Amino acid sequence: MPQHKTTTSKHARKKLRPPHTIHHPPLSEQKLESRKEDSNLIHAALRGEQYAYKKLLRKYHDQIFHLIARIIHNREQVEDLTQEAFVKAFASLKNFNEEYAFSTWLYKIATNSSIDYIRKKKLDTFSIDKPIAMDESEYSYELPDTTYQPDKRIIQHERSKLIEEAINGLPEKYKRVIILRHTEERDYAEIAKLLKLPIGTVKAHIFRARELLYKSLRDKITHY
Repeated sequence: MPQHKTTTSKHARKKLRPPHTIHHPPLSEQKLESRKEDSNLIHAALRGEQYAYKKLLRKYHDQIFHLIARIIHNREQVEDLTQEAFVKAFASLKNFNEEYAFSTWLYKIATNSSIDYIRKKKLDTFSIDKPIAMDESEYSYELPDTTYQPDKRIIQHERSKLIEEAINGLPEKYKRVIILRHTEERDYAEIAKLLKLPIGTVKAHIFRARELLYKSLRDKITHY
């Protein structure tokens, strides 16, 4: 019997080819080392080792400060929002997904805090449609809807009451710096002079006070 060659059309051959895979460029050795260091510090922090929090703060403080400074143009408010970003990040550290860079996660927290500040203060300090370039990616942001709600005043009153109670529950040395900074709106130099403390100590006390307040309020405040 005559043998017939089996021919495969070009179209059929194309189908047999393995699907094209998009390959992302590998991380540089420096970035891999940085991620490894972050991972070790995060696990140490979750075990309660305070040095790990301090190292993460030192490593990323300036990057976060400069990021927020591009959004908010008041230096002392930038410092406050920088502290707030780290407080929120450290309080939620157990939720961090190590598939992503810690810096990217921190950038998102810092940016969201800045946007929330802008919404509350109704400041027009930057274009919300203009993306902000980061080390590893680029984001663009929108301000949340501020449509009037009939019960908004009641909600604000309840939130204020909860915050006031939480502040009153702070240890005295933290309570006084928070009141001077946020109720009386004094700058760091004034607080340092009034309390006869170095500015570094004032900042450290404010940072710790915010940590305690955030832990105290994060579950309660979501109800309002």
